[in-house]
Amino acid sequence: MAHTIVTIVGSLRKESFSLKIANAMAKLAPSSLKLDVMTPHGISNFNQDLEASPPADWVAFRERLQKSNGVLFVTPEYNRSIPGVLKNAIDVASRPYGKSSLLGKPTGIVANSPGALGGVAAAKHLQNILPGISGPIMGQPEIYLNGVGDAFNDKGELVKEALQKVLEQYLAAFAAFVEKQNG
Repeated sequence: MAHTIVTIVGSLRKESFSLKIANAMAKLAPSSLKLDVMTPHGISNFNQDLEASPPADWVAFRERLQKSNGVLFVTPEYNRSIPGVLKNAIDVASRPYGKSSLLGKPTGIVANSPGALGGVAAAKHLQNILPGISGPIMGQPEIYLNGVGDAFNDKGELVKEALQKVLEQYLAAFAAFVEKQNG
């Protein structure tokens, strides 16, 4: 049976590189993983005042995470950090205090950029945010995908062979990490 991995894309843009990467990863994933790709679209803003009676979109998102066997973040870098919509999704998932829907879930981080740095700052910010509210974060291999602007054709299909190899290697390592964590 395949492990279900909620794959959270850190962008709302329909043609985002992060979404294309996540969709490519879903196709490249080994049979032991089933990537459930989603964007934060529709997750309303976190407001602690709503905790007593959380909005339906929060409940649905939290339940989706709770039913999963792991979480994979695929994010661009905005202004040397993660996009606000991704931080909001993390805030919603991590509440109420002490009952994070991410807790115990093996976690992976894939940062990307069409530029030269590959989203390193965004990945590092996730590595700072997630401990204490998530499960174990896969430390190696780290993955910072740079120059992704020409990696896809006009249909959104991955055409850059070097990137495909990197994603396949990462997914194989993540599958082993998830298997180890889930027993």
